[in-house]
Amino acid sequence: MQEPGDEALSAIYRLRFDERDLVNKRVLWETLVSDFFQQYVPENGTVVDLGAGSCEFINSVRAARRIAVDLNPDTAMFAAPGVTVLTTRSDHLAELSDESVDTVFTSNFFEHLPDKSVLMATLAECHRVTRPGGLLVVLMPNIRHLPGRYWDYLDHHLPLTDLSVQEALGLSGYEVVRRVGRFLPYTVKDARFQVRPLMVRGYLRLPLAWRVLGRQMLVVGRRS
Repeated sequence: MQEPGDEALSAIYRLRFDERDLVNKRVLWETLVSDFFQQYVPENGTVVDLGAGSCEFINSVRAARRIAVDLNPDTAMFAAPGVTVLTTRSDHLAELSDESVDTVFTSNFFEHLPDKSVLMATLAECHRVTRPGGLLVVLMPNIRHLPGRYWDYLDHHLPLTDLSVQEALGLSGYEVVRRVGRFLPYTVKDARFQVRPLMVRGYLRLPLAWRVLGRQMLVVGRRS
């Protein structure tokens, strides 16, 4: 997360997700990582989760070095043993060395940035810390497919489509190697059902279902 202040961030997310939501998110992400996202993260490499939130991705992924970045001080409470937590802005990753990261992953984060100048500064930092040939993996809501619901959250500021993200990555020194405008459904918040691994695996194996239910985009860029 980028804005607002630390105390406000904690309050927003403590109110937004109850324990049932958090359990559903953990089950969802454990399956998403094992069955899909692990392919983008070398197990002997370094991965950064930008806007890590409750750490569902970074706790589940296999890598030699795992780093969670988030301004929310509560993130440290969710991080598993072995995960390094950096409480810093996404456009100022001073604790990370140049070309030291194999994969930067970010989920449901860019929409929280205050404007496109901060987005481009964030992408510049991602490019700086990523090794040549390393990846930036972006998962986020696609404003093209949920124009109304996008604004249901107070801290959503920046509306983007898969094409605008592709353009931003290109301007930042990344070659887009995969772009899916409709990938995952929007959210599991307040879901009427319990999320189960078999359900998630079935969805991932049915791309036709993505075209109907997908509201989030997936964009993967390779650093030149």
